[in-house]
Amino acid sequence: MIESLKKLGPGLLFAGAAIGVSHLVQSTRAGADFGWGLLWALALSNLFKYPFFQFGARYALATHKSLLDGYAQLGKTYLWMFFFLSLATMFTIQTAVTIVTASLASILFGITLDLVTWSILITLVCLFILWMGSFSILDKIIKWIIIILTLSTVIAVFLAVGQSQESVSFTQVFPQGSSILFLAAFMGWMPAPLDISVWQSLWALEKNKDKKISLKEGLFDYNIGYIITILLGMCFMGLGTYVMYGSGTSFSDSGGVFANQLIDLYTLTLGESFYIFIAIAAFTTMFSTTLTTLDASPRAMEKTSSLLFLKLPFLNYQFWIILLTIGTIGIFTFLLSEMGTLVQIATILSFITAPFYAYLNLKLVTSDQMPKKDQPGKGLIFLSILGLIFLILFAIGFLYLAV
Repeated sequence: MIESLKKLGPGLLFAGAAIGVSHLVQSTRAGADFGWGLLWALALSNLFKYPFFQFGARYALATHKSLLDGYAQLGKTYLWMFFFLSLATMFTIQTAVTIVTASLASILFGITLDLVTWSILITLVCLFILWMGSFSILDKIIKWIIIILTLSTVIAVFLAVGQSQESVSFTQVFPQGSSILFLAAFMGWMPAPLDISVWQSLWALEKNKDKKISLKEGLFDYNIGYIITILLGMCFMGLGTYVMYGSGTSFSDSGGVFANQLIDLYTLTLGESFYIFIAIAAFTTMFSTTLTTLDASPRAMEKTSSLLFLKLPFLNYQFWIILLTIGTIGIFTFLLSEMGTLVQIATILSFITAPFYAYLNLKLVTSDQMPKKDQPGKGLIFLSILGLIFLILFAIGFLYLAV
């Protein structure tokens, strides 16, 4: 058991990347606006996306190749699509998660720098961490981040339950009117966009270089990470329910402003003595996302570049992480006023491309590229088919509502 725990890594990195805006902002808001009424939405999203994220780790450990290698073998068109989609969204996503992290850092450390300065500082700190140790240091540090995040969040929930004087209903509801768009955003990003399955496959391969892991151990690692994302999604929904539901507070659509309101309301409701638990839970949530996304996007782009541009070896991890850092700082400095539009574009692309990634991942793990003994069982295949139907209908529904 101890040896298995030492081999944990990619699954926790998945948790670190997934537990971000979808949990801190959207799950909390779901609880604040609907109590436990959207628990069904959280459950369905995690259930139907489970196979496609798992296929990333399964394919990598069974074939010793990343999903990107698999996409290339299915056809270079798929790889080009991934390349352009990633290029279109990675700067915006990095900027969005860093802004929220910066806002929480300002609250936690009590240093009143403007958000742009904080955002640049956090970006450079993450760059330094990754540049010095790349995957090895990320693999080590994420375990401590996830432990702190999980403990502080669970403690915060117990404190909130103990302080609450209201009886809470578990009656499930379906939002009406403009709230349907929120439901679409909540389910679309819970627990994370499906392209993170690519990151999962790359992290699994990196971990395998350092410490050989079997398919069984790799899937155990993935399941631990996925269970943590579900648990913390429920915890943040519970915090919203027990602290905010029925408070009448109107929340900002800005992630950074929302984060400030979140901390202020928790502190006001639970008391100043509980402030540190809430602040640490919120900050570690977003810092883990900022750190893992800054690693994952360059790692994916490096692999994609090597498959598409064989004669351009300078398009390596260092090139892409510097480009992502410069692009992110550029958005902070010059395009911050356009963040709402940029995030909306990235969100829509994540929604409408989810069936694309789901289909490719399912096709790969049931193809001749996978050893028969390592292919998923009939139950998981059936669940993935249901999940694919769900994602297609979800994308169509979102586009209908958005237009």
